[in-house]
Amino acid sequence: MIKKYVYGTPFETEAVVMNIEKTEGVMEYGKVCCEKKFSFEYEMSQKDMIFGLGQSNRGINKRGYIYISNCTDDPEHTEHKTSLYGAHNFIVVSGEKNFGLFVDYPSTVIFDIGYTHSDKLKIECEYCDVTLYVIEGQNAYDIVKQFRKLIGQSYIPPKFAFGYAQSRWGYKTKQDYREVAREYRKNHIPIDMIYMDIDYMQDFKDFTLNEQNFSDFEEFVKEMKQNNLKLIPIIDAGVKIEKGYSVYEEGVKNNYFCKREDGSDFVAAVWPNDTHFPDVLNKEVRKWFGLKYKILTDKGIEGFWNDMNEPAIFYTPEGIERIKKNMKKFIEKEPSKNDVWFMRDSLRHLANNPYDYKSFYHTVDGKKIRHDKVHNLYGYNMTRAAAEGLQEIDNNRRYLLFSRSSYIGMHRYGGIWTGDNMSWWSHLLLNIKMMPSLNMCGFLYTGADIGGFGANTTRELLLRWLAFGIFTPLMRNHSAEGTRRQECYQFEKIEQFKHLIEIRYRLIPYIYSEYMKAALQYDMYFKPLSFVYQSDEIAKEIEDQLLIGNEIMIAPVYTQNAKGRCVYLPEEMMMIKFVSDGTINTKQYEKGYHYIDTKLDEVVLFVRKGCCIPIAEPAEYVEQIDTKNMKLYGYDNSEYLLYDDDGITKEYQNENYKTMKY
Repeated sequence: MIKKYVYGTPFETEAVVMNIEKTEGVMEYGKVCCEKKFSFEYEMSQKDMIFGLGQSNRGINKRGYIYISNCTDDPEHTEHKTSLYGAHNFIVVSGEKNFGLFVDYPSTVIFDIGYTHSDKLKIECEYCDVTLYVIEGQNAYDIVKQFRKLIGQSYIPPKFAFGYAQSRWGYKTKQDYREVAREYRKNHIPIDMIYMDIDYMQDFKDFTLNEQNFSDFEEFVKEMKQNNLKLIPIIDAGVKIEKGYSVYEEGVKNNYFCKREDGSDFVAAVWPNDTHFPDVLNKEVRKWFGLKYKILTDKGIEGFWNDMNEPAIFYTPEGIERIKKNMKKFIEKEPSKNDVWFMRDSLRHLANNPYDYKSFYHTVDGKKIRHDKVHNLYGYNMTRAAAEGLQEIDNNRRYLLFSRSSYIGMHRYGGIWTGDNMSWWSHLLLNIKMMPSLNMCGFLYTGADIGGFGANTTRELLLRWLAFGIFTPLMRNHSAEGTRRQECYQFEKIEQFKHLIEIRYRLIPYIYSEYMKAALQYDMYFKPLSFVYQSDEIAKEIEDQLLIGNEIMIAPVYTQNAKGRCVYLPEEMMMIKFVSDGTINTKQYEKGYHYIDTKLDEVVLFVRKGCCIPIAEPAEYVEQIDTKNMKLYGYDNSEYLLYDDDGITKEYQNENYKTMKY
């Protein structure tokens, strides 16, 4: 059962697709106060577990810390960080009582989940203009499935998007991309996509191509496709201020950019230096910006990734002036240590400064709205603009599309990657724990920068991360300029990397099938053990093992120098181990704890009792996968319901299932 409570005059986020009538009266769970601001308080029992919040820090059970929904450009996701790139305001209380809360509020939301007081859940918003959805159900899993119907069907990418992808900020010329393509194909390492970071543009201008390095771009796209590779370019939120640049001039002429309070176009510096932000909360602007993607689809491009759309701000002219004034005072006197620290912090907070987010405005349905009051909707609506534009370009084609910043509702238009991370073992573990929470909020097509974006990866870390990334729908190796090169062919014993990625392709029929079932049935692709094994007290506390689809459990290795790991089986299961010589070993294990040896180039998964999974022969790209001659692995006399389709069109609305018998 879903109830809707409305406080004040909420902004319509369009996160919800179901028409739920407003409920009058007092909410039956906790206490709501709406005097000066919105607050919700609930006394948690000792047994209560709190799930949700999508792209947030720490564990699957969110109890014991404070989380702030405020889309933030910050790559160093250390434990003390309270805000990451997404704002996903859905939680489930699971314990003595079971209910879910979706706080539909587009600005900052503070979730204090036993942080200030260990037994108290407190939610706060600055203004009392909130729509609060309360979902009752038998258990956490039931509540999530109800919520998923409330917010609508998850984005469905083309099938090639489930292949492996290589990316790096620093590929600048055709030759850079040709080298990547050549080395992967020469070493027979499977791959379907190469991503194009900001250097493919002319002076970092959206929807342009570097004139020197990417002339005859359409022919280059064809060349890559002949090698069974797709190029996936980046699009940033900021539009460069430059006379003669058509996107800029059209935007200025038609008042399509966000405004300062005085009505002038807001200016912020990002990669192109001074830019304007398209006012994507405005329907007319969304249509205009979305159709700009046609410039690249006309050249054969079939996918995009949207970036810097929190929106990130390096600095503003006003911010520079503030620094100058402070610096003048600093220079004119003998500085104390406090003065030095103040200047240091002033420079550090020049980027993404809250003052700047309060300095520009959107126009929505003729009304002027200050950005900070709807901040968390910007990335959502930029990706929505792209999705709607691509739909108009070709209504029956699926395009690959994902974003960095997001809000619930954007899951209908594209996926997300979890943003700029680091080459840290802790970020591999965070990647593992984040997946179910993202699925709860509708984001199924998701994954992290495998190996880490910033810092220098190690061979071992990359191999272990690949072994987990095999199971994430978005599987992309991405790294930053100035860091160690981490394409798979850069390391010794290339065959180990080849073997791991081959396993991904052998499992794509299963991964794709379970993804599609989850999307079409409003379900989860990744699930925590506690959602299925609800009466198992041990399973409830395990956060480093995940269920994938309906048949598989995984227990990734995520620590340095580990030769394997201890695994808890909540029921009898069949272990399937992909070993380095290409063979597949199976062994049945009873319920309980087991130590499982797992070499760097091995992948272990567990098939649930009474189930089986299809495994294909190795392939070097998705289109080459033979789904007609697959073998089933698992329990005797079991069946697998396989979903498959053409992977290109939107014919997935039809029934595309067949039963495979073991």
